[in-house]
Amino acid sequence: MLEIRVGFKTLGISWKSKLPYKEVQALMDQFEEMEEYSPLSNKVWQIPACYDVELGRDLENLAIAKGLEVKALIDLHSKNNYRLHFYGFLPGFMYLQGLPNVLFTPRKSVPDANVPAGSIAIGGNQTGIYPSDSPGGWHLIGQTPIILFDPSNNPPVWASPGDLIKFNPITLEEFKSIQQDPQQPVWKE
Repeated sequence: MLEIRVGFKTLGISWKSKLPYKEVQALMDQFEEMEEYSPLSNKVWQIPACYDVELGRDLENLAIAKGLEVKALIDLHSKNNYRLHFYGFLPGFMYLQGLPNVLFTPRKSVPDANVPAGSIAIGGNQTGIYPSDSPGGWHLIGQTPIILFDPSNNPPVWASPGDLIKFNPITLEEFKSIQQDPQQPVWKE
């Protein structure tokens, strides 16, 4: 095997050489017969999240589109624990599941040319956090001041797929203070 790629609902496996179809089918049958699953993590990472319109450029428009007050949208987004399913799109970009149905929002038809690192966003039925400055097509509702991806660390990300993420609202002043000395998020079981 050369590589395994995990998607939201897919698993891609690359082999060094071609295998006959019957051998591939036998391997797939073994996967389907597996009954042992690892239990999901109970680890909850506490992420400071600033939902100020200065940092969440789409926050007000999204609230209007959903027929909500901005505070109600923030309350809905920050009340849940989100399951980290996998990293993708960019190194350290978390795909998080658990968004309340009322906040489901299609991706933007025209992506933003530059999304700041730490931006918290909604795209479809997921929420995520941009680990670095990049283009992006999700709706930006806030930002975290912590570092999400550091290639000098081993591993370069602190959360593992299966862990839970909890957004804790902070003020713009708290955001700027933490930004001066970015901290690792804390977790509790």
